[in-house]
Amino acid sequence: MKLLFYRYGSICEPDIIAGFEELGLEIFEITNEIRQKNLLPSDCTRLVSNYLLAHPVDFVFSVNFFPVVAEVCHIFKLPYLCWTVDSPVMELYTTSITYDTNRIFVFDRAIFEEIAPLNPGHVFHLPLATNVSQKDSLLAKTSRTVKSRFVSEVSFIGSLYTEKCAYDHLTDPPAYLEGYLDGLMEAQLKIYGYFFIEEVLSDRIISDFIAHFPGFYRLPGKSFLSDRATLAQLYIGTKITVLERDRIMRLLSEKYPLSVYTGSDTSAYPKLKNCGFAKTLTEMPIVFHESKINLNLTAKSIRSGLSLRIWDILGSGGFCITNYQSELPELLPAGEFLESYGSFEELDEKVHYYLTHDKERKEIARNGYEYVRAHHTYPIRLAQMLQLAFASLLT
Repeated sequence: MKLLFYRYGSICEPDIIAGFEELGLEIFEITNEIRQKNLLPSDCTRLVSNYLLAHPVDFVFSVNFFPVVAEVCHIFKLPYLCWTVDSPVMELYTTSITYDTNRIFVFDRAIFEEIAPLNPGHVFHLPLATNVSQKDSLLAKTSRTVKSRFVSEVSFIGSLYTEKCAYDHLTDPPAYLEGYLDGLMEAQLKIYGYFFIEEVLSDRIISDFIAHFPGFYRLPGKSFLSDRATLAQLYIGTKITVLERDRIMRLLSEKYPLSVYTGSDTSAYPKLKNCGFAKTLTEMPIVFHESKINLNLTAKSIRSGLSLRIWDILGSGGFCITNYQSELPELLPAGEFLESYGSFEELDEKVHYYLTHDKERKEIARNGYEYVRAHHTYPIRLAQMLQLAFASLLT
């Protein structure tokens, strides 16, 4: 099979390409958007259309959903497969999602359950995966001297979201609005495994927030996106993520040696070691492998699914402590392949416990590595994707 991969620079694109190649597919790429971040939708339409006119393929693929790619494929009557790896992906709410040529794969079951009714039989739940082979190869050829640069007691790779929290643009909110939202976020911070914000937002709260928020996000053209979903996912969910990561950084940096690989400002945590960015392919797996404990702090906009960070930690042979997510028990039971927490207090207790129980920590890390290598690699997951996509095309 031949596929056209429309790329924009997602960190998992090289691993997906390697997975498709291992399955024997021939891959062609459009990479303009990697270099030109201001590419217009009309440019994307032209690039994809011109390529398909000159080079027939069996399907088009992208990471996340591109409405313009879906539109072009619909015109060409060509299957368009995409796999979400981020959340929220607001483009999933565009009317382009309804095309019968779409095969949309969503890693978060809660989002899948919301989106699937918009195009029955064309939207699928598909968890994320990891490239164990690449990580094994990197670790095998990395010297002990280089590895020693990444040794940590406790580490976290990721943004603290402070630099990209749009919620903070809320302007002069009335006291009742600010108080209500603060209380709502404090309540959600205490609950793991269920994101309830969207359910409890009243029409008045939504309209008052919009009135005090310049440039409230709305998709251009017709869409299924409600202001309620936008406020809950894009704004409040991100702010809760900021609050949670702030409190965890404060809590852990005061008690344990904590290394954070981030571009975010960490000056508020003087005892934390900010190591800057970790290169995805050449440094991140070493960090995961050489850290006694790797933290996964799931962004609140990921409502039920497991983030890519979890899979990559385990695929690197690292030990992971993650917040509880509702899909965790079915995919990676805690205590067997990783550990989970359901409160700040439990996180503190488990960090302390596993820093002082090396044998148990290493055994869990080994179990997690062996399990994802056997069941959750990209070739395995992409084979599942193709089977679902093309079996449904034949029915």
